[in-house]
Amino acid sequence: MIDALFNDPNYLAGKKTLDAIALRQEAIASNIANLETPGYHRVDLSPSFQAELERACASGDPRQIAALQPVLAPDPNAVANSRDGNTVSLESEMMNLNQNLLAHAVETQLISNQLLKLQMAITGKS
Repeated sequence: MIDALFNDPNYLAGKKTLDAIALRQEAIASNIANLETPGYHRVDLSPSFQAELERACASGDPRQIAALQPVLAPDPNAVANSRDGNTVSLESEMMNLNQNLLAHAVETQLISNQLLKLQMAITGKS
């Protein structure tokens, strides 16, 4: 019974999305920390992750979703703003930080709602 909940494709997709959000938070922190490091290239979540997650969710196969691992990659669209070759823009990183915070709040709420339904089923109380 419990295994069915934790192997549900929707739950797994939410969990993988939270993993990706946490990894993206690390990337943003690293980018901000290296704002003035000469030659530093901005990193972000691999652009292919979202497509892979959508494909795995469309298949409905929990094993395929569980096997996904978000990874960081250099941002191919980042352009150096100065002569030192650093591709980090503080304004852009702060915007990404706010978007990531919002995405985390939404995903956390979705996962919490699923777990609250389980708690209500077990205890009979909301």
